[in-house]
Amino acid sequence: MAGFEDIREHMEVIGADGVHVGTVDKIEGDRIKLTKKDSGQGSHEGHHHFISRGLVADIEGDQVRLSATAANAVQFEEEE
Repeated sequence: MAGFEDIREHMEVIGADGVHVGTVDKIEGDRIKLTKKDSGQGSHEGHHHFISRGLVADIEGDQVRLSATAANAVQFEEEE
């Protein structure tokens, strides 16, 4: 089984429901930094968001699967 250290740039981050959450920009400490293009709309647009290591359930090929659904995962995102 792949671990957190196997996460690479440009991998797709998906929720437990298979819905796109974002794209990996890079790893910073215990968090996945998502690209700005996946930052959302309104006040969330144009800056990076972060996903905690604790939400990562598995790594499957070029996808990082989270333990939470996409809708729930964005509630846990941290902003820069």
